Amino acid sequence: MTDRDFDIVLFGATGFVGRLTAQHLADEAKGAADGVRIALAGRSQSKLEGIRAELTGPAREWPLLVVDAADTGAVQDLAARTKVVVTTVGPYQRYGKALVAACAAAGTHYCDLTGEVLFVKDTIDKHDKAARRSGARIVHACGFDSIPSDLGVFLTWRTAAEDGAGDLARTQLAVTQLKGGFSGGTVDSARNQAAEVVKDAGARAVMANPWSLADGTRPARPARAAATNPPAHAARPTSGASAPAAILDAVLGRATKIAKSSPVRRNPAGHFTGPFIMANFNTRVVCRSASLLGYGEGFRYGEHTDFGPGPKGALMATGMSVGLGVGGLALAFGPTRKLVDPLLPKPGDGPSDEAMARGRFRMDITAETTSGARYLTTVSAPYDPGYSGTAIMLGQAALALVNDTASLPDRVGVLTPSSGIGMPLIERLRRHRFSFETRRTDQ
Repeated sequence: MTDRDFDIVLFGATGFVGRLTAQHLADEAKGAADGVRIALAGRSQSKLEGIRAELTGPAREWPLLVVDAADTGAVQDLAARTKVVVTTVGPYQRYGKALVAACAAAGTHYCDLTGEVLFVKDTIDKHDKAARRSGARIVHACGFDSIPSDLGVFLTWRTAAEDGAGDLARTQLAVTQLKGGFSGGTVDSARNQAAEVVKDAGARAVMANPWSLADGTRPARPARAAATNPPAHAARPTSGASAPAAILDAVLGRATKIAKSSPVRRNPAGHFTGPFIMANFNTRVVCRSASLLGYGEGFRYGEHTDFGPGPKGALMATGMSVGLGVGGLALAFGPTRKLVDPLLPKPGDGPSDEAMARGRFRMDITAETTSGARYLTTVSAPYDPGYSGTAIMLGQAALALVNDTASLPDRVGVLTPSSGIGMPLIERLRRHRFSFETRRTDQ
């Protein structure tokens, strides 16, 4: 790729997160000794000029490329002219297919912000082989979906391997702090994916399987030892029992089933936990990394939000669980979607600079290895996760694909942040106030 016109093309620079990414790359370009060649791309010449005018330093001279995502020829030309394409143009299932196909064919590295399971699955099925042949790294999910999750688990696995502590087994991520918003583009992607799931049984199967993006089949679950004593309620006789006892038995059985299926739980510390809005996508990305990198046959992964102790924690966990369920159903069907759409952020919308400055997040990853060792990995940053933080993650992913080629994993194809970039990206983010810290907790 030595004869390419550009090192990086930022496609979708006129969107809200695109503008933030352009600003971050411009800040980086001020101190770049190697002079990374960057261009901005989008549908509107005037909007591109407006974004460029907001930038400072060498970025004021960046070339502008007018490209429509629906124009296959223009997209192919774009991919052929640059080493890396970084794109914020979503929903990706609607606007991203031609671009990722062009990059896979041209040997052009690619990174995006997608949180769309169906789009990534389509990319793997259709373009992984082409990307391997051409040498392209197609790296999805390079924002809050799913860098903290994916790189956090990756660092845990790497640390355990260096310690000789065995493979990863049960691994859990808890969101312990989250202040910030989700972009209108994220909402639009969720809206489109929900509608697709309703229409297509195959899509529902993909969404239901945590290992649907894995490179191969789900690892075999280790055999469990048979229980030496059955549960107390199971030992209670039902035949010939009194009516009250039979009723009690039925109630207990039903309550047990409900408790096991409920997303609201209470952890050993007494904190109430509930669902994490990004978990459905993040878990699939992490499982793909596990299959590509080899976290172990017993690896199992889940994500939740820690809402804290007491009645407030219980209420918030329950509210999030109900809200996500109702919201998902509302987005899936046309009549209800029309009712909730006016209440949701629109693509291109975003918070003020003051609001973003108050953003932050923290995630705690606990893991047990096959040797019984236990680890805690904390990932945090003082940024709005869906906006300013995502712009840094995406921008640094693109820069890593250009400048860190000697230290990147020896792997091409459709990849994850961990399998496609790995430690170079962690080190880059650490230099931008992201914290990735792992320690062993069983010693």
